[in-house]
Amino acid sequence: MHTPVTIIGAGLGGLTLARVLHVHAIPVTVYEADSSPSARAQGGLLDIHDYNGQLAVEAAGLTDEFRAIVLEGRQALRVLDPDGTVRLDRADDGTGGRPEVQRGDLRQILLDSLPAGTVRWGHKVSRARPLGDGRHEVTFADGGTVVTRLLVGADGAWSRVRPLLSSATPEYVGKSVVETYLFDAGTRHPVAAKTVGGGMLIAPAPGKEIFAHREKDDTLHAYVGLSRPLDWFAGIDFTDGAAATARIAREFDGWATELTALITDTDVAPALRALHALPAGHRWERVPGVTLLGDAAHLAAPNGEGANLAMLDGAELGTALAAHPGDVEAALAEYERAMFPRSAEAAGDDMIGMDSPDNTAQGLIDLITENGG
Repeated sequence: MHTPVTIIGAGLGGLTLARVLHVHAIPVTVYEADSSPSARAQGGLLDIHDYNGQLAVEAAGLTDEFRAIVLEGRQALRVLDPDGTVRLDRADDGTGGRPEVQRGDLRQILLDSLPAGTVRWGHKVSRARPLGDGRHEVTFADGGTVVTRLLVGADGAWSRVRPLLSSATPEYVGKSVVETYLFDAGTRHPVAAKTVGGGMLIAPAPGKEIFAHREKDDTLHAYVGLSRPLDWFAGIDFTDGAAATARIAREFDGWATELTALITDTDVAPALRALHALPAGHRWERVPGVTLLGDAAHLAAPNGEGANLAMLDGAELGTALAAHPGDVEAALAEYERAMFPRSAEAAGDDMIGMDSPDNTAQGLIDLITENGG
């Protein structure tokens, strides 16, 4: 008999695991804090890589559904200097291995692939505790509990399951991003739309940078990065959208107006996203009946790999459980042996630090060239 699996968290990693388990007829229930699938926005574009995220999609049997949500042309890339000089303008010729999709659309095809009732919404975890013999009890904010022989923490950066395995907690990485949105860009924000082009724009400088994506429905979604301590951001009142926008824009004085328009012309109040990470190479000793995946296991500063790794974690864990129907511990050990070095390698990728003097358009182009384009 397969042991029923309890997953905490209905993000991409947890849902990929649930889908792969369903494909292999293994009973699974997912508990999610959100009250419904539409309770909050699901983020922007994700590039799903052919060497990890797409492998997970294939294991989940959702390749056709995935292809249907790919946004054509979004692998185009522009790299600009702060003065607006275009240093790299690469079109999407359809041969890249990182097609772009909306995170919400990807999550929805995973949800649609699961039987009704698999995800239990409105179940926020307050704590988890061991009961012995590989069993664990999960207590929810409403006082309800569930006992399981196989608990998987897919509950992100501030996981309530992680303390069962590790005392590590995420620490601030020294930089944050402020998100902005410009809607109906071609009509309402033509200068910014022309600057971004059809895919992604990056304008880096030491200590700061502007990323922007052209999402579906002609939306520009920008990530304005600043290397500043948390106390600096605490001094900005983000409940006052106009004042917060003006304060962030001041950090980019002297930059080309077509770039700063991605800040000043936002159609929504800017949203602060403080960036945290777990210690590099985070791992734990095998504990019977419980494991982690995705950010709960290996939260890192954004480098384009997070969602892909979470999905691959889910797919590989599900596949391991299917391969060892009578031995959960063998499955968990096999999964963790592969997951630990993979996540450590991804966290150690040769990204240019925001504070580095090489965090420039030319530095980024050199890095792209060194890594084969």
